[in-house]
Amino acid sequence: MKRNILKNSGLFAVAAMAALLAVPAHAGSVTQPGETIGIATGTPLPPGVYLLDTSDYGQVGKETIGVTIPVIAWSTPVTLLGARIQLLAAAPLVEASTPGSHVQGWYNPWFAAQAAWDLGNGVGVSYLLGYYPKVSSPVANQSDTINQRVGLAYSVGSFSLSANIIDGIEEDTHTVPGYLNVDFAALDSYNKWSFGPVGYGSTDTSSPHSGYHKQSQFAVGGLLGYNFGPVIMQTYLTHVVVQSNYGANDTRFWLRFIIPVS
Repeated sequence: MKRNILKNSGLFAVAAMAALLAVPAHAGSVTQPGETIGIATGTPLPPGVYLLDTSDYGQVGKETIGVTIPVIAWSTPVTLLGARIQLLAAAPLVEASTPGSHVQGWYNPWFAAQAAWDLGNGVGVSYLLGYYPKVSSPVANQSDTINQRVGLAYSVGSFSLSANIIDGIEEDTHTVPGYLNVDFAALDSYNKWSFGPVGYGSTDTSSPHSGYHKQSQFAVGGLLGYNFGPVIMQTYLTHVVVQSNYGANDTRFWLRFIIPVS
C-alpha cells in the first residue's frame, strides 16, 4: 500500500501551488508550470487528511525565483456518482531576486474541490474546480482566477503514468492572459524508491491587450522519490528546452514532502 501511494502519488490533487510567474518580469500561468509533476491527481486518495509541501528554486536569465507551497488536502468520506470528493487549500510564498533587487511575500491562496474516480484496471480520472482570489502583495497576481484541472492516471505493476491538465480563466482579461498547463510523469518503483522522466508544458491562451506577446514553454527532467513510511519525499529537476517570450530557459530544482495526518 505504501509503495503504491508513492508510485501513484495520487495522493494529491494538490496541484494547488503558486506561480513562478508572480513577478512583473513574467505574465504567464498563475498556476506554476511543473508544480503537479509526480502527483497522480486522477487517483482518488484514501479518506483522511494530508499535508504536502512543495518547494522549488531556479533561475531564469538573471532572475532567481523561489516558491514554497504548503497544502492541506482532505479526502472526505463522501462519494458522488462514484467519485471521491476531496477538498484542498494552499497558501504559497514567493521570493524573487534580480541583481540589485529582492521582493518576497504571500502569493494568491488557492481553494478547490475535486471529484476523483477509480475506474478500475489501474485507471483513474478526476475533475477539480478551484479559485485563486486576488490579494494585495508585491508578488501576487492582481486578478481573481478560476482554475480547472483534469487529472489522468494509469498504473500497472510498479509502473505509473500521470498527466495533469490545468486551465486558468482570469477575471481581469485586460491585464492577465488565460493559460493552459500540462504536467506529466512516467514513473517506476522499486522497493521504497520511485524514479522516472518528467516534464511540463505551458502556454498563454489569450492576449490581454494589443501588442502582448504570448508566452509558452516546454521542459523535461527526472524525478527521484523515497517512501520513509509514512512520510514520502520526492525531488526532481526540470529544464526548459523550448520557450517563447520568456527571455531565457528556466532550470529548477523541486523538493516535496507528503505527510498523511489521519
